[in-house]
Amino acid sequence: MAAGSSCTIVEYFGGDDGYRCGYCKNEKGNFSHGMWSHAMTVQDYQDLIDRGWRRSGKYVYKPIMNKTCCPQYTIRCHALNFQPSKTHKKILKKMSKFLSKGEISRTLGKETCAPIYTILVSNNSIYSLSPSHPLFLFPFFSRSPSLSSPSGVGADPGRPLCRKAKELRKARRLQKDQKRQVGGGVPVSATSIPTTPVQLNQPKALEEFINESLPDSPLHRLEVRLVPVNDDDPQFMATYEQSAALYARYQMAVHGDTPSECNESEFRRFLCDSPLEMETPPDGPAAGYGSFHQQYWLDGRIVAVGVVDILPTCVSSVYLYYHPDFASLSLGSYSALREVAFTRQLQKQSPKLCFYYLGFYIHSCNKMRYKGQYQPSDLLCPETYVFVPIECCIPSLEQNHYARFNQDPDAGDTHVLKDLGRALVLYRRTVMPYAAYARKRKCSNDEMEVAQYAGLVGQVCAERILLYRA
Repeated sequence: MAAGSSCTIVEYFGGDDGYRCGYCKNEKGNFSHGMWSHAMTVQDYQDLIDRGWRRSGKYVYKPIMNKTCCPQYTIRCHALNFQPSKTHKKILKKMSKFLSKGEISRTLGKETCAPIYTILVSNNSIYSLSPSHPLFLFPFFSRSPSLSSPSGVGADPGRPLCRKAKELRKARRLQKDQKRQVGGGVPVSATSIPTTPVQLNQPKALEEFINESLPDSPLHRLEVRLVPVNDDDPQFMATYEQSAALYARYQMAVHGDTPSECNESEFRRFLCDSPLEMETPPDGPAAGYGSFHQQYWLDGRIVAVGVVDILPTCVSSVYLYYHPDFASLSLGSYSALREVAFTRQLQKQSPKLCFYYLGFYIHSCNKMRYKGQYQPSDLLCPETYVFVPIECCIPSLEQNHYARFNQDPDAGDTHVLKDLGRALVLYRRTVMPYAAYARKRKCSNDEMEVAQYAGLVGQVCAERILLYRA
């Protein structure tokens, strides 16, 4: 479906009453505007999340930032410039070690019958890359003699003695110096032939950490499949029950939900029902725009699912759930790193798609501060709707839960005018196209009344949003 051939239909719910906050547990401290989206174009949703909105299923909401107890700031990561932190590297190396050797820090659940030794990352993944170099193993640590075999005999007498990292670096530098010399021991720099300086200590790319080389004959296989959230998609329907069962198990084990709180209907409402209309424009990614499930398959069963929205300028993370037996692998952070790499791959197909949205950053909640570790990243100013580097925002958030990040005193008036234009665009996209569509389809009188009512609600919603933004 080409962009612009669909329309957005929403019902405004209001936002005057406070309700329980899921972060600080304040019974009446959470305030937000909300609307139910019957249908929404990906461009409209992109514009909404760039104004502080967020979806949960088909419900789209925006926290009232200066009133709610825990202000929630839209955060985005510059995927193209992302470099994994030391913590991220540890997570990726832990996963690589698990994939290559099957080592895990705790015993798996009772239902796991066979031990896990190695896992192969399949190239069937939509964004998997073929490993470009062999895996070199270096003995980083040595065992204490008191904890190993008798004195003078190591765990494997055939292996060379462990060497300190400093000695390894010195040996590598000597090898590089030898390679730079030409016949007769004359250094290249002493010859008349100009050369390009050798770049040393290049940072390892995120994809290199993810796509480590693995043994040729693994006992287990892992692949990541991108499945559109669509009842007409055979792969989505074939895995629906398994995915729903995994969601229920995750919610009960990790969040303490009761079975009724995470049943199949709740799973569909929360993670399968999406207002986004699928679009496949010629200048977009091969998978198209819309809502998707990224399924992590291990030996024929789903062990984790990342719910994402692919939008015109970003990949937006919605939710992640996984098998509790694999919690020690830090699957939340690992999947986020995979989604950053996924965004980078999609950008090669669609140049405008270069951001990774992690949802809301909540500085007043310690558990939600981890999102700020995906650098470089920006927070959305709640008053002027411009993105500001997070390092410039943290000092203000240390002083107050709510803060205006844009220091330009005149920026607010400019953005009110932009919102006015936005409201008019919403009116044209929402009211007129839907009524024209109903006439074109020769709808019955009852259906026409529904179409006209939906258009009226859309018009009122646009005006109310403008009022609250101003």
